[in-house]
Amino acid sequence: MLKAGIVGLPNVGKSTLFNAVTRTRKAQAANYPFCTIDPNVGIVTVPDSRLEVLKNIAKTTVIIPAAVEFVDIAGLVKGASAGEGLGNKFLTHIREVDAIVQVVRCFDDPDIHHVTGSVDPVRDIETINTELVLADLEAVKKKRASIGKDVKRGDKEAVAQDAVLAKFEPILDAGKPGLTVELTPEDKVISKSFYLLTDKPTIFACNVKESDLATADQNPYVLKVREYVKTHLACEAVVISAQIESDLIDLSDEEAKAFLKELGVEESGVGALIRATYHLLGLRTYFTAGEKEVRAWTIHVGNTAPQAAGVIHSDFERGFIKAETVAYEDLVKCGSVAVAREKGLYRMEGKEYIVKDGDVMLFKFNV
Repeated sequence: MLKAGIVGLPNVGKSTLFNAVTRTRKAQAANYPFCTIDPNVGIVTVPDSRLEVLKNIAKTTVIIPAAVEFVDIAGLVKGASAGEGLGNKFLTHIREVDAIVQVVRCFDDPDIHHVTGSVDPVRDIETINTELVLADLEAVKKKRASIGKDVKRGDKEAVAQDAVLAKFEPILDAGKPGLTVELTPEDKVISKSFYLLTDKPTIFACNVKESDLATADQNPYVLKVREYVKTHLACEAVVISAQIESDLIDLSDEEAKAFLKELGVEESGVGALIRATYHLLGLRTYFTAGEKEVRAWTIHVGNTAPQAAGVIHSDFERGFIKAETVAYEDLVKCGSVAVAREKGLYRMEGKEYIVKDGDVMLFKFNV
């Protein structure tokens, strides 16, 4: 299962957010730096309204959603790349995740200590990115030095690696993250082996106060973050209120909906964050639907029908014959598989078919 790491400066709401997305209280949340030392890990279900619709069509009572893993990582401080604070631990833990959710404080509260003494989300983003860039720059230089002899003697793998590293070094040296380096598909395959911190898919979570959630689009801090990450990092920013989400943990679904309605919002920010993170990881969902259950299965963008079948069981991929497929939207319009079949919307797909997000599938196989 792919992992998304929750990172940020101390006291920006990382652990509170982790508790919210995992609907637990595993992570200690307190008003002082380095409250989190060892990372907390939790499996998070991906909210998907399509499951409820398919449940009604399939006439079942069982729903099994997709899931993704979230990791709550210790707060980073200036100088982390040189080992300040818990820098070395932080960098090690972040190398192990597949994507980054960077939590940014977008609220004023004199009772909650900010590690720098004032609230400035863009400065906070730059502080973290600077440390990650410095760590990556050192890693790139070390790697180039270690393969230097192999490059000189013409080793093909070393030459290919050095060519990609040479694209990263000047960008990192200019203080820009690895995400901004232009790479070919072949370059991207090679770059994965470097485990660069700033080359990981990243999304920003703007943490606002409870009273600001309904009007977050006018929040000056949120506006600054959105503009900055779009312009400088080509990343997305979503709005959450970690404290509200934490309060929702102990409420039933009905109570939570009523609570959010009172605040003037329809959905919790965490739901949007989880879905955005799922897509950031390059994950998509297809469904199986029958009387026994409706289930969401996780695949990667570009997976073929046999690969999608293999997510259920390796035998399905090994003995794949065909996939009976209907798009979610078509099935909903028709109301049943029988009607979708009558209208020619229920298709037979072979081994070359690229599965689309929302496909409802039934596999035929023989082992």
